[in-house]
Amino acid sequence: MFVQEVAGWTAKSYLSSLRGVFAGHPTYGDKVRRFSHCITIEYVGERKIDIAPCIVNRMGVTRFEVCNFDSDLFEGSEPEKYTSWLIERNTWTGGHALRKVTRLLKFLRDIKTTFTCPSVLLTTIVGERISWGDSLDTTSFADVPTALKTVVGRLDDWLQANPSKPVVTNPKLSSEVLSDLWDDSHYINFRDKIHTYRTWIDDAYSESDRDESIGKWRRVFGEEFAKSVVVEKAARVSDAAQGLVEAVVSKSYAPQADLVTLFSRYGVRALPLGFDKLPHKQRPRWRHAPSSVFSVSVNATLHSSRNGPVSQQLRSGSGPLPKNSWIRFKACTAAGTAFGYEFDVHWRVTNTDEEASRANCLRGGFDNSNETSARWEQLRYRGVHTVEAFIVRKRDQALVAESAPFYVVIE
Repeated sequence: MFVQEVAGWTAKSYLSSLRGVFAGHPTYGDKVRRFSHCITIEYVGERKIDIAPCIVNRMGVTRFEVCNFDSDLFEGSEPEKYTSWLIERNTWTGGHALRKVTRLLKFLRDIKTTFTCPSVLLTTIVGERISWGDSLDTTSFADVPTALKTVVGRLDDWLQANPSKPVVTNPKLSSEVLSDLWDDSHYINFRDKIHTYRTWIDDAYSESDRDESIGKWRRVFGEEFAKSVVVEKAARVSDAAQGLVEAVVSKSYAPQADLVTLFSRYGVRALPLGFDKLPHKQRPRWRHAPSSVFSVSVNATLHSSRNGPVSQQLRSGSGPLPKNSWIRFKACTAAGTAFGYEFDVHWRVTNTDEEASRANCLRGGFDNSNETSARWEQLRYRGVHTVEAFIVRKRDQALVAESAPFYVVIE
């Protein structure tokens, strides 16, 4: 906000006065906060707008200055030149690719909250990854996913080349050190997280299977990504299975049934294509160990109540099993032993079909064991569901083994 000088005012005066205007307003009074260089209106959840007073030609000198409340000093600023610098780089990428990628990275920052980077600093270090030569490149910014992959790759390369916090200045005002907005711990965390997201983005971008690609992009951008497509896919597995069976045995001989009935008759042959990689399943967030340490299998027992006596040993695909009964799943090594203290066992429980979808309980995320190497689950929704065990080494959070899907068929 460009303002003219007010005689006698200090830097604090401008910010205090601006805050007072909004604090006294019935709409904004409970939404305004003051920070070192601006006041912020927080209006819906994480959504907010910063308003910073910029003093024009203070004391008759041609210049722009912002106000630092903490030091009560005026600081030089070049907002118009900075904006022009950014617009030029956005033009070099074509199709506003730089703007779109910057928005995606801010969205990622705000929804995941795994790293901290003030917007002006994030915008600057992203903008610095673009050069005039990009205006001659027809491939690196061909579309939004490609542009995101390109920019995050360049950003990660720069961060990995700088183990310690580098100096980042305003490209149009060298006296303004933007990297001072970080401390060393914030920088190291940002460096680590961007490296992880670069790996996930490259993986999702390169994935040729559509469902698997959607699942991998959801690992990057969260469960709202392609949500309607994902839910429909999971809810309509019976329709897909019916079509598969009709294609194999001919429509006139195929029973008209849901996946539970078809699975009971045909076994895993009835599972529709991609059933084990449905996009609503969360993809593992841990880095994979360089090589598999051991194999893991899932053993299961049926119980009438949690912690009750065993009523049946189960194989994958047993059933159909009665609702409201309980299963105890246990992850074991090939030798049949439990995993030691140095490992965590995480479980991916995935529901499918219409009944679980109507109950908004398709799940697909990761749960901890609720006993050593074991997890109890109650049977609730008709369908064919899966349970998988993931073994994570505690000391380095590496994924060292994962089981095959254990199919749970509920009547």
